Amino acid sequence: MTPDLIVFNGNICTQDISLPRAHAMAMAGGWIVALGTTDEIRALASRRTSQIDAKGPMVFPGLQDTHIHLQDSGYDYALNADLTEVKKPDALVATLKKFAATHRRPWVNGTGWYAGLLHTGNLDRHLMDRAVPDRPSLIVASDGHNACINSAAIAALGLGAETPDPANGLFVRDAARSPTGHLYENANPWVEARMPPPVDDDFAAGVRFGMQLANRHGVTGVLDAKVEERYVRIYRQMAEAEALSVRVGSTALVHPHDTAATVVERLNSFRAQSHGLFRMHSAKFFLDGVIENRTAAMIAPYSDRGDNAPLMFAPDHIASLFSALDAARFQIHVHAIGDLATRAGLDGMAAARASNGEWPSLHQIAHIQFIEPADISRFRDLGVMANVQPLWARQEISIDEMSLPVVGPERSRWIYAFRSLLDAGATMAQSSDWGVSTLNPFAIMETAVTRQPLLGEDPAPAFLPQQRISRAESLRGYTTAAAAAVWRGTTTGSLTLGKAADFILLDRNILTCPTDQISQTQVLLTCLAGKIVHDIRVD
Repeated sequence: MTPDLIVFNGNICTQDISLPRAHAMAMAGGWIVALGTTDEIRALASRRTSQIDAKGPMVFPGLQDTHIHLQDSGYDYALNADLTEVKKPDALVATLKKFAATHRRPWVNGTGWYAGLLHTGNLDRHLMDRAVPDRPSLIVASDGHNACINSAAIAALGLGAETPDPANGLFVRDAARSPTGHLYENANPWVEARMPPPVDDDFAAGVRFGMQLANRHGVTGVLDAKVEERYVRIYRQMAEAEALSVRVGSTALVHPHDTAATVVERLNSFRAQSHGLFRMHSAKFFLDGVIENRTAAMIAPYSDRGDNAPLMFAPDHIASLFSALDAARFQIHVHAIGDLATRAGLDGMAAARASNGEWPSLHQIAHIQFIEPADISRFRDLGVMANVQPLWARQEISIDEMSLPVVGPERSRWIYAFRSLLDAGATMAQSSDWGVSTLNPFAIMETAVTRQPLLGEDPAPAFLPQQRISRAESLRGYTTAAAAAVWRGTTTGSLTLGKAADFILLDRNILTCPTDQISQTQVLLTCLAGKIVHDIRVD
């Protein structure tokens, strides 16, 4: 077959153990048809073949981010105030006020502030009133588990002392029971459901924003980690219009009020809408919240105050839902921060296996901030993948001032226990959880290797250095392991004959460059199915 595209004069790291390295690659119809030397591959070209001279830098498979909020975070950052650089209350006021002056929309919204720095002690409706006194305003933290509204929003929503908290949510209140404006967990979607709804075009614009960011960082495949009907509808429309520049897998949200019958029926209807580069194949469970607002569910009570948080699903309900979804051949994708949530996820997966037998589901538990050591080997035993976000595994406020005091010294030894999981035989995918944190996979890979802040950030010793992983293990977490995690392992994840022509050209070899330069990597070129979707090369 005459190729329509070749890459030559390159250092190709295939991630395929049968042919780890090549100098050139030929593609036709979006698939890899040959690998070899530059002379061998150039000899296959015709006058109609497009040619890319890699000029020596590294070529890798396209990276895949297996836990990301592409549609929501794209929408948030494309259309709302970006609060990611805000560190202090006065800076939040200034940033939000400046953004409010740019439009006259009914609500003023912002996203991306860090709950470790802005919290109930310094963020409430009064602070937000200084920025936006004349319209309702909602700002959501980067973690998605914390939010805050101003006085105008409280009035518009009719939120008062007698308003009941939503299930698995909390309106933070003062001593007189009046809402302070701060929201935890499902109080945030309660508010959003009562706001003027965005239109589909707004969310499609968000998807385009997120895809461009992903392509700039060498990402050619994602898993949107929480979708419902609107998400499926928009992804399907964009897939039909061939408007996707990443492969989009998705995992549909399961609610505590769901029954086995209702959830399987709903997810089957979503799965039937898969088309082209869009696939819906997973079920998403939030089994707990986050440690920052004390909604993470722990086996033993918190060490500092002796309180705890409950699971968001009862154990027998988890077993019933997991078993039904597993029988219907959906992958299960669990949010678990506390060690009780991690154990409950594993217990549910064990119940599903006992009911339905073993199959290559690659069910996943994401985050795994805390784990009881006895549960580490269960990942291997149950065939469960760990889906981790290594950027968080370093000393910063969320660790030093929140996690460590809350769990005490013994449990602190098992925070983000990546090395222990791999050594126990677990498979591991790495991801960003964007927009909770940066989408940049190279910053995340560097942190997995060092467990320290990046160059230019406040220096700190390595956090639990015994839990570091190698560069090669981290790269697998974004390539072959990631592809398997999203059920794309037979067609993507490595540069192998017959697989998709998803590849990236980098300005350095991330496997050999100085460790503190991994995060500085620039993606020169990104190709999806042999089509260029990002290119900053200078001819």
